[in-house]
Amino acid sequence: MKKKILHTPEGVRDIYNEECEKKLILQDCINEMLRRYGYRPIQTPTFEFFDIFGREIGTTPSCDLYKFFDREGNTLVLRPDITPSIARSAAKYFGEEAIPIRLSYMGNTFINSTRYQGRLKENTQLGAELIGDPSVDADAEMISMVVDCLKATGLKDFLLSIGHADFFLGLMEAAGLTEEQEEEFRRLISNKNFFGVEEFASTLHLDSDLMQLFLLLGKLYANPKEMTELRNYAAGYPRILSAVMRFEELYKILEVYGISGYVNFEPGIISDYRYYTGIIFSGYTFGSGEPIVRGGRYDKLLTHFGKDSASIGFAFIVDQLMAALSRQKIEIPLEHNTLLIVYSSTHREEAISHANEQRREGRCVELIVRNPALGEEDYIRYAEQNRIAEIRFV
Repeated sequence: MKKKILHTPEGVRDIYNEECEKKLILQDCINEMLRRYGYRPIQTPTFEFFDIFGREIGTTPSCDLYKFFDREGNTLVLRPDITPSIARSAAKYFGEEAIPIRLSYMGNTFINSTRYQGRLKENTQLGAELIGDPSVDADAEMISMVVDCLKATGLKDFLLSIGHADFFLGLMEAAGLTEEQEEEFRRLISNKNFFGVEEFASTLHLDSDLMQLFLLLGKLYANPKEMTELRNYAAGYPRILSAVMRFEELYKILEVYGISGYVNFEPGIISDYRYYTGIIFSGYTFGSGEPIVRGGRYDKLLTHFGKDSASIGFAFIVDQLMAALSRQKIEIPLEHNTLLIVYSSTHREEAISHANEQRREGRCVELIVRNPALGEEDYIRYAEQNRIAEIRFV
């Protein structure tokens, strides 16, 4: 039993020493960029009422939630996603606000899924939400902010894939899919099984233009000039055509920001979060098989909490981003200016006075009372292991 309590449950882990320091620095780096864009921090509870993440809101399936009960018998869950919590807070505290609200957040999320074998079930998310702005300019600001944040971390080779919820929803609507067919279609796209999509579409007896739209789901477009065929095939389907036109508008603004080279457009993107209604995007880089950032527009989510407000947001998956930086050998700079003072009780006053003086000047100082059983070489080895810059014996 004693051995067991030293270990963590499956899907969670301890983060300590340099890794923990680097994670905190990375989070500070991203938060600073969000602050520069005018986003103000908000904190929401780690657990909420079950209904905040219920099926009708379109977040995580109930079977994947960590659920428990309070003293009154209410069902509570550890948050699997922070966006619904932000939506609830915005509706509660900014219900009458007409000017767009910019909020940033950081916190851990929890998903209890057997599908997550080998993956963490607790992840740190750091993100931003722009509430009350339905414009394509808001879409562009979000994507620009993601690019600037990633560049600030030291990443150079990354790409944001941009899709639109109405492309998928428009295809389902035009094809008249049943609920069962919709789930099959969604599964195929989620797995990027576009050969399966073609086979699936061939059973639906679609007209030629609609069939072509199904076949183009796996194609990537670098800019609107490459979307001519997409626009032509979508001409008879207003919902799908509107999504393509949003791509074109968005690209023009991204060019103004100077970041169009970091994006491509992928009609086949969908999200597990059913609350997305417009632009959807995911960020990828070398060294991570999973997205390092996800985001999208959710213009109907706040209506569940009594506020009719268009919104868009994103979240960095900090643990995935850390892994990608490590595999690309991109160093997160750490300051190694700590002074270690090892002192005997007869020199206590001298050691403490010097430590206080150094700390007032901004230096990190670690004090250790000397153990007679240890030699100087033991403390030197300790200093080397912890990257301590200087050691003094008094």
